[in-house]
Amino acid sequence: MPTLKIALPKGSLQDATCHLFKRAGFNININSRSYFPSVDDKELEIVLFRPQEMPRYIEEGVVDCGLTGHDWIVENNVDVIELCELKYSKVSSNPVRWVLAVHNDSPFKSVKDLKGKKIATELVGVTKRYLKKHKVNAEVEFSWGATEVKPPKLADAIVEATETGSSLRANNLRVIDTLLTSVPKLIANKKSYKNAWKQKKLDNLVLLLEGAIRAQEKVGLKMNVAEKDLKKVLSILPALKTPTVSGLSATGWFDIDTVVDEAIVREMIPALKKAGASGIVEYPLNKVIP
Repeated sequence: MPTLKIALPKGSLQDATCHLFKRAGFNININSRSYFPSVDDKELEIVLFRPQEMPRYIEEGVVDCGLTGHDWIVENNVDVIELCELKYSKVSSNPVRWVLAVHNDSPFKSVKDLKGKKIATELVGVTKRYLKKHKVNAEVEFSWGATEVKPPKLADAIVEATETGSSLRANNLRVIDTLLTSVPKLIANKKSYKNAWKQKKLDNLVLLLEGAIRAQEKVGLKMNVAEKDLKKVLSILPALKTPTVSGLSATGWFDIDTVVDEAIVREMIPALKKAGASGIVEYPLNKVIP
């Protein structure tokens, strides 16, 4: 049986990735002592790689495809096929920002002030290219972790990833520039994608994963509405296209089914109730395929 070898990120994105795949229809079971999770699809073979290394392994054909950040694709400067962007993270759906930050008490206001200074980061290649672009000659030191605690004694500045900025603020750091924004991407080896079977499997996987991403900030709504209130209720409801309206067995009553943004549903439900809707049910969605 042919199989598609796919790498998933080991580390902070691991749980969020497994949850995304579950909503896409794939149940992944990870043993804490193994780098080879099991999955309920015999056509998939999964391995866990650190996202920092994954782009190189995909380019070299060690695996057919994988899910890693745009930041590490750029850092490794690899020649791969980018199949889709998947906006999810360990905290929110916001992209990760790689920022240049300095201690609050430092005199530095811009990258130009860092000439001859030391910058600590895990994103060495991107940082060096950024400095070259701004014509700033500074030392870039690879950081093995705990980068936020290094200014001002161990480094003059850092380039670090942040989603909310809370860790930077907790360590008395301020941002002076953003180098890169990053979201996870599904990427594939060029040779693998030329294989007809693997290409079809990958295209189907993209469809399901994008559907799961699309559904993560939406909910379904069902309700019963009398004919006299139908127009008023429908005027309140947004939808991907138009709500589904079906006649009930009781004369003069209708069932309405639609999809709405979760962020607005708490204001919408009281308005729907006031407009005449009853039996309102809100339910979660796994996938939304337009």
